[in-house]
Amino acid sequence: MGRLFIMLAASSGLLAVAFGAFGAHALKGRLDNYALGVYQTAVDYHITHSLALLAVGLMCLWYPQASLLRLSGIAFAVGILIFSGTLYVLALSGLKWLGAVTPLGGLALMLGWGALAVAAWRLPAQ
Repeated sequence: MGRLFIMLAASSGLLAVAFGAFGAHALKGRLDNYALGVYQTAVDYHITHSLALLAVGLMCLWYPQASLLRLSGIAFAVGILIFSGTLYVLALSGLKWLGAVTPLGGLALMLGWGALAVAAWRLPAQ
């Protein structure tokens, strides 16, 4: 799972940088301030949680038996997709109903952090 999480993190990080550059260069003047803010929030959470997913992937290589690390990685991946994904679509399309789906992604991100915290607590001391 560690290699998979690292691959997903690298791909997600690449996309976060690409989306950030697209937003900074192609969307200014095309979106209002609200939509640009929503888009920037998506980019911020996307890159931050790509790094978190990378950390979890590395930890999974060292502690492959830690099931809570796997849960954390899955939750981060799902959270990025739902949280940032719905915000990107909301900003670009104006589909306001997506705002009701976004918190599910936020819950997945919180689950990822919580599972990571408990997993870290349970890891053997070095």
